[in-house]
Amino acid sequence: MRISQIIAAIERLAPRAYQEDWDNSGVQVGNPGNECSGVLISVDVTPAVVEEARQRGYNLIVSHHPLIFKGLKRLTGATPVEVAVMNAIASGITIYSSHTAIDNAPGGVSHQMARMLGVRTLSPLAPADAHWLKLAVMVPEADAESVRLAMFDAGAGSMGHYDCCSYNIKGTGTFRALDGAKPHIGEIGELHHEPEVKIEVTVPTRLVGKVVDTMIETHPYECPAYDLIRVANPDSQVGSGVYGILDERLTAHQLIAHAKEIFKAPMARCSRPDAAFPADTLISRVALCGGAGGSFIDQAIARGAQAYITADLRYHDFVDYADRILLIDLGHFETEQCTKTIFHDLITEAFPQVPLAISESADSPVCYL
Repeated sequence: MRISQIIAAIERLAPRAYQEDWDNSGVQVGNPGNECSGVLISVDVTPAVVEEARQRGYNLIVSHHPLIFKGLKRLTGATPVEVAVMNAIASGITIYSSHTAIDNAPGGVSHQMARMLGVRTLSPLAPADAHWLKLAVMVPEADAESVRLAMFDAGAGSMGHYDCCSYNIKGTGTFRALDGAKPHIGEIGELHHEPEVKIEVTVPTRLVGKVVDTMIETHPYECPAYDLIRVANPDSQVGSGVYGILDERLTAHQLIAHAKEIFKAPMARCSRPDAAFPADTLISRVALCGGAGGSFIDQAIARGAQAYITADLRYHDFVDYADRILLIDLGHFETEQCTKTIFHDLITEAFPQVPLAISESADSPVCYL
């Protein structure tokens, strides 16, 4: 089993195309072409995590947070990041980080939080810009079905909970084959009119190359004409945070206690439970965002959420929004440690034979006294 196969399984859930522009998801260190001797899962990558992987004999670390986030200008061992990089290279360990790709993915961090808390998710809080293009190609009527099905098989035509989506327009194509051509239909030197179908399908950006190559291989023409068009509508399934409905309605105090227990948070920073509504109000609409989610408070309110569970809120977030929504800050690590479960379950299901462990060396770097 090669490391690249495990990475490919992760990226089927959370393609790197889903990451934010400022992020650095992907392979941080090492050679994905190596055989995998085992996988160690962690939220962060520290020198201790690298050492744990070495002692276990594992040569792949899968983390949520990137080890290399800011650019490295030298490797001297002057910082923990440099030490971790140097030790990983020396030990032949590959490090892969998913970060905002798994944050934004359907079934990613916030979705996992919602499942744990008992929230039926409705939609992302902040849907991402479109991660697909529209491919339009003209095909002879007789070959349209085979080309269309080949593009579907390559990953085109999926939108939300639908697949095999296409739009088809009939028309007439004209061409004249010149000397040296090998026309599928028509004769050299003669102007030909052919009934054609214009097939339009959506294509995820990560699969554009594969779908276009498949279309060209399947298309009967030597030089098929096709367009790739930017799609303007946001991606309804990909984005930051989620909002939804609690399975069981709770008061503010009950929700806070429940969230602390579920996410193993030693404390919660909250707005006053009675500031936004009476203390005995039963809360049913909840928004969640793993990690630093303060920039999505407006979206949570716009979605009708009564409470917002996230981390790293600023003092002025509580000042500005306390009378509009219940804010619950459980801590950055606490709201993102569920990534360990996501990676563990995904890799176990896809590769049950690969040795796998969750790191015992990295816990929250924040100490509550």
